Amino acid sequence: MKRFSWRDGGGGGRQGRHRHHRWRKVRSPSRSPDRSRYDRSPEPCPSTSTDGSEAGSSAPPKATNTAPELPGFYFDPEKNRYFRLLPGHNNCNPLTNEMLRAKEQERKRSAMLLEDEQPRKKAPRTGQNTSLLLHNRHLGLLPPSSYCRLIHELKVSGMRRHKLEVQSSESSSPNTDNFRLIKADSTCERVFTVNDVSHGGCKYGIMNLSGCSKGSLSVEMCDNLYFTNRKVNSICWASVSHPDSHVLLCLVSISQTPGCVSLLPASLFSNSNPDQPGMLCSFKISTAWSCAWCLNPQADKTFSTGLSRHVIVTNAVTGRRQMYSINSDVLAQQFALRAPVLFNGCRSGEIFSIDLRQRSRRDHSWKACRFHQGSGVTSVRLLRDENYLLAADMQGQIKLWDVRMTRTVKQYEGHHNEYAYLPLHVNEDEGLLLAVGQDCYTRLWSLNDGHLLRTIPSPHPAGKEGFDSIPNVVFSSQLGGCRGLPGLLMAVRHDLYYYPYNSDYQDPAAAGKEPSAGPVSGR
Repeated sequence: MKRFSWRDGGGGGRQGRHRHHRWRKVRSPSRSPDRSRYDRSPEPCPSTSTDGSEAGSSAPPKATNTAPELPGFYFDPEKNRYFRLLPGHNNCNPLTNEMLRAKEQERKRSAMLLEDEQPRKKAPRTGQNTSLLLHNRHLGLLPPSSYCRLIHELKVSGMRRHKLEVQSSESSSPNTDNFRLIKADSTCERVFTVNDVSHGGCKYGIMNLSGCSKGSLSVEMCDNLYFTNRKVNSICWASVSHPDSHVLLCLVSISQTPGCVSLLPASLFSNSNPDQPGMLCSFKISTAWSCAWCLNPQADKTFSTGLSRHVIVTNAVTGRRQMYSINSDVLAQQFALRAPVLFNGCRSGEIFSIDLRQRSRRDHSWKACRFHQGSGVTSVRLLRDENYLLAADMQGQIKLWDVRMTRTVKQYEGHHNEYAYLPLHVNEDEGLLLAVGQDCYTRLWSLNDGHLLRTIPSPHPAGKEGFDSIPNVVFSSQLGGCRGLPGLLMAVRHDLYYYPYNSDYQDPAAAGKEPSAGPVSGR
C-alpha cells in the first residue's frame, strides 16, 4: 500500500487520470461550456508526469519546504511525512511540541557556534569597517568619542571563544560543579563565584584574574572555599575598610535555619594572607531577594536588602536598621553615588527610589520618584550621570528611563526572559550594554542608539530546566586590573570561557605560562 505524501498530490490511479482530463479541458476551451470552472492551473506533480513522459526529461521542479499545517500533526521535511503530536505528559516519550522546539533551538545554536568560529564575522553595522572609520577620523568627519565607540563595536563583533583552565592548588581534582553566580569587583581583578554542589547546597570563593606578558588571561582559584547547605540569592562587593574589602551574601533559609545576610572579608579566602581576616559578621534577615552597598559618605558603611514587602537599610558597624514597607517583593537594588538614594525594582513592575535622609512614613511619601516598567523587574542599573536608569523585566523588555521625567527614552529589543532573575551589565566607557537571556544567548547592544550588535550562543546546549545552562558573564576593558585585557568572561556550567578583543589571542598554555604582569589580589 502506497503511503500518502503531501508532495505527491495524490498523483496516482484515478486521481491522476482525473487531473489529466482537467488539464486537457483547460487547453481545449471549445469542449467545455463553462470555461471559468477550469481556469485554475493544476499543481505540478514532482514524481510523475501526466502525459506519460519521464519527469527527468526536463528541468526538475524545486521542492518546497513549506507544507500545509495540520492541527495535531508535525511535518518532517527530511522524511517527507506527517507525524502525530501527543501530549507532553505522556510517559511513552512521544513527539511533542516541546521536543520539536528544543530540537530547532539546538540546531540554531549549533549553526551559530559554527559561524562564530569563522575568522571573519559580519560587521555590526552596514558598511562599517576599521579603514573607513580611520579615514573619516583623519578627515575630521568623526568625533573622537564616536570613533572610540564604533571601534569597540567592531571589536566585540570579532570576539572568538577560548576556553580557560582554572589554576588551583588542587590540580588533581578539576572543577566539576556548575557556576551559579559570578560577580567581579570594581577593578575586575577578582571574581567572586558561587558554585552548586552535587550533594546539595553550594560553595563560594574568589578567582584571581591576571594578564600575562604575551597577551593571555590566566585564572587562579583561591585556596579556601567555603561550603553551605543554603542557597545564595544575591551577592555584592562591599567597601568596609578599603574598596572591595568584603563580600555581602544573602543566604536563603532552609528547614530550621533562618535566612541571613553575611558580610565576609575577601582576605578570608586566601591562606597566603597572614593578617587577620577583618570584620566578619552576620545579620539575621529573612530571605532576601537582593542586596546593595552604599558608597556615598553620607551613608557610610550602609547596605540594603530587598525582601518580600520590605526594604531594610542596615548600618554594618552599629547594626542600626531602618525598615520601609511596600506592597511587593524587591528583586533588584542599586545605590546612587552622588546622594544616599536607593533605587529598587519590584516584582509588580514598580521602580521607586528611597532617599535615606528622609524618615520612613506609612503613606509612602518617602518615595522620591516612582514609575512602572510593566512586569517584574529583575535588574536596575543607574548610569554615571544618575539621571538615567536601565531596567530589565520578566517579559524580556530592557528600557532606559529618564529619572527626572519618569518616562522611557529608549528600548533595547531582542532580550528574552520569562521568569528568571537575570542581571544587566553596562560598560559606559565603551558604550555597550550586555544581557544574558533565558534562552542562553548573550546579547550586546549599543548603549547610544539601542542597536543590537551581536548575539553570542552558549557553548553548552540548554538543559531541561535551563538554569544550569544560562551563562554568567563579566565584561570589562581591563580584565585582570590596570594591565588587564579587554573582553568577555563567560561561565557556563563548570567551564570558563574568554572572548578577547585580540583576534591573535594565545592560550596561556600555548604562551608558555608566562609570569603575571603584576600582583593581582594582594590588597
